[in-house]
Amino acid sequence: MGRQRELHLLGRLLRERRLITLTGVGGVGKSRLALRAVTDACRTRRDGVWWVELSPLRDPALLTATVAHAVGLADHSPRPLDEELCAWMADRELLLVLDTCEHLVPDCRHLAGELLQSAPGLTILITSREPLRSAIEAVVEVRPLPCEGPDSDALALFRARALAATPRAAAVFADPERTALAAEVCRRLDGIPLALELAGARLRLWTVEQMAERIGERFEMLSDVRVPRPPRHRTMRTTIGWSHELCEPLERLLWARLSVFTGDFDIAAARAVCAGGPLPAARVERVLSGLAAKSVVLRTEERGAGARYRLLDTIREYGHDWLGELGETHLVTDRHAHWYAALSHAADRGWMGPGQVDWYRRITAEHAQLRTALEHLLTADPTAALEMAGALWFYWFACGHVHEGRAFLERALAVAPRAELAYNQALWSLGLTMVLQGDMDEARRVGEQCARDAAHLADPERELRAAYLHAASVLMPGDPLRALELAGPRARAAHGGRTTGPGWLLCKLSTSYSLCALGRFEEATEEARSLREVCAELGERWMRAYADYILAVAALSMGDHGEAARHVRAMLSGKRLLGDRLGIALGLDLLAAAVAGLGDGELAARLLGTGHAWWRTVGRPQMGSPSLKAVRDQGERQARAAIGDAAFEAAFRGGAAAPTG
Repeated sequence: MGRQRELHLLGRLLRERRLITLTGVGGVGKSRLALRAVTDACRTRRDGVWWVELSPLRDPALLTATVAHAVGLADHSPRPLDEELCAWMADRELLLVLDTCEHLVPDCRHLAGELLQSAPGLTILITSREPLRSAIEAVVEVRPLPCEGPDSDALALFRARALAATPRAAAVFADPERTALAAEVCRRLDGIPLALELAGARLRLWTVEQMAERIGERFEMLSDVRVPRPPRHRTMRTTIGWSHELCEPLERLLWARLSVFTGDFDIAAARAVCAGGPLPAARVERVLSGLAAKSVVLRTEERGAGARYRLLDTIREYGHDWLGELGETHLVTDRHAHWYAALSHAADRGWMGPGQVDWYRRITAEHAQLRTALEHLLTADPTAALEMAGALWFYWFACGHVHEGRAFLERALAVAPRAELAYNQALWSLGLTMVLQGDMDEARRVGEQCARDAAHLADPERELRAAYLHAASVLMPGDPLRALELAGPRARAAHGGRTTGPGWLLCKLSTSYSLCALGRFEEATEEARSLREVCAELGERWMRAYADYILAVAALSMGDHGEAARHVRAMLSGKRLLGDRLGIALGLDLLAAAVAGLGDGELAARLLGTGHAWWRTVGRPQMGSPSLKAVRDQGERQARAAIGDAAFEAAFRGGAAAPTG
């Protein structure tokens, strides 16, 4: 509340400057102020406002990938991701907020400089405890709330938090003398918003008189004189220490253990990672609720995801210091990493079944935790890192995290002992990312190695997966006949294996594509229909949508435009559920060709424009494939012929303006 002067200043700077940094001590309200300031900017920026939360990020090498994912760029190109991000932003008019940058200052400074140089319509707003020290940066120090007087902003925030904690607090603010005492508490807390909120929450247990009496004692006792800090830093840390001192012993223990989480987490993870010793798993939820009531932990409800929890950075840092004092840092960090490794394996097992969409959503929600777990395991347990990175193949390959997946897989393969099954799975997963990046020579080499290793293992599923990878690496550049030899019915029969396993089904998918590319549309239809039926029985959606895509391609090629449109609409429905940007881009091109064939040139042009916008988020138009480009060009030719060039261009521009977030 309050902050009108800062909001007015920020509004002016956002109109006049291109790089603005909000600085200030932890807990002073930088992120909250930024959020309020950018609300109006949503209406004035053609391409909107994009918020990137950086507090969970520990590896600077993943900064660009984090920003790209936040703005909806699921890049599939082999070019460096920072180049692709610059190209994607070049003609956009948007506001990018990089929140909580103090642990990544040099990297944020470098990335911001590159983006601002490439994109004239871009403005970047930073929140950080220290400035970027860029030559073009406008720095705004976010100061604590004013504390003087009975109507001060600090007292208003303290009052609001106290009333939210307990209705009994109303009596305090109805009495002028007790209100003055509350104002003195606010002054002692230096008007720092987080400190005021923590203190306000304590009024559910204390009177304001008790708080005023003890706050000075606690501040003196809890101030850490070993580490020199500026006064406001000491105030914030001491206030957090005060809240810590007032917690029950089990609450303090849980607070410390929760500090290993980056980003938000659910109750199942909290139980698995934080239980032990005097804190049994059955009591974790109750103790967590106590921390939430004290404003130590923030609790949110997300539709379809249930309750999620998180610690603010300053509170997490304090807890992490205590975890070190307890001597549990390595133990609890290991538990965290192995919990998320186990989650990754469970997701792998569930990916081909009816829970696929739920697994996609859950793994997406846990992205920050998965990164943290992989980073830890790469040094603490490289074999577990290799297994985890390989188990997440579907997330890297099917859900738009190609660059990040390739980087983790290459690192894990470089440091882990060569355990045969885990190595083969991780190598295969790496090959999939290479296919999507268009690195076909390397993908083919990896596919051949996977096939040799799988033959040595005598594992039909591994052989089928390798056959799909090898087939995809020759199909995309335009050799469907060789792809058919590698993954077609005869090859599948020679390998054996489960006909409902991922390897078998992926080979059927490759076969369907190959048959279409060879003009054998009736055979392609039969193969794709069979694939679709198996996927429907399994409850699987990702591959089933691609089977619909093949059915649509075959129908279009045989002149049945209505049937093609029906199948591609079903395909797009599945792809939207799974956030598959590549699939959405492919489907829009194909739907445009189908409706152009039905005579609706204007709709076809709009769809091509929207498809163009989605392809830009993928980074490789039509994946460099001649057959995919031919489908897109066919739709354009027919649409232009139906409505003329001028009408086509107008409709195309309208479609291209559609949101892709």
